[in-house]
Amino acid sequence: MKINVMSLLVDDQAKALRFYTEQLGFIKKTDLPLGDHKWLTVVSNEERDGVELLLEPIAFPPAQIYQKALFDAGIPAASFTVDDIHNEYDRLAKAGVQFSMKPTVMGPVTLAVFRDTCGNNIQIVQV
Repeated sequence: MKINVMSLLVDDQAKALRFYTEQLGFIKKTDLPLGDHKWLTVVSNEERDGVELLLEPIAFPPAQIYQKALFDAGIPAASFTVDDIHNEYDRLAKAGVQFSMKPTVMGPVTLAVFRDTCGNNIQIVQV
């Protein structure tokens, strides 16, 4: 069994695609129209055949409540591994990404948290 797609609730797929590709550097993998929304995925530029991140439209009202509760509690909706968290933090901060937590050592890892402009807290981690 393998994980090939993980979904992330987003309030606007077009805005999410811009953020995840232009700000974070991911690559658009799949873009299939499905009525009012799309099956829209991105992948890491470093692993183009790796796990796809589905930018899932948040049209289902209970999902909106769930996303807001996670965001308000500061809980990350996703976590991405980076090789050098300080370089990524500097690169993203210079690109205008807003962090709610600067790189912080927590036991064997260092992590930081930023807002993805689509209703989510996202964590980056250096192990």
